Amino acid sequence: MAEQYIEVVTPEDNVGTFIREVEEGEVVDVPVGDEVRTVTVNEDIPFGHKVALTDIDEGDTVCKYGLSIGYASQDIEAGDWVHTHNVDSNYGRGDQSDSEAIEGISE
Repeated sequence: MAEQYIEVVTPEDNVGTFIREVEEGEVVDVPVGDEVRTVTVNEDIPFGHKVALTDIDEGDTVCKYGLSIGYASQDIEAGDWVHTHNVDSNYGRGDQSDSEAIEGISE
């Protein structure tokens, strides 16, 4: 069996997490349940970050671990890097101060 370097927990997941850095143009076989999906990576993706396994339309749920982790803030193509630039998270953003996270609040 080929080296597995992407984590997908449930067949409902539309993103997977890379457990190594990947480069634009890499073709990745992704085991999802009883099937294997093939995804071509559209841009460099850092270790520990997510890739879209399918096209995700703006406003659609982003699903990881079988749970909604947020909503696409723009259209995301299969193979795109999925991160804070294209997902509105259901959880707090660690890269923003509290005042940045809430528009109109000043410190």
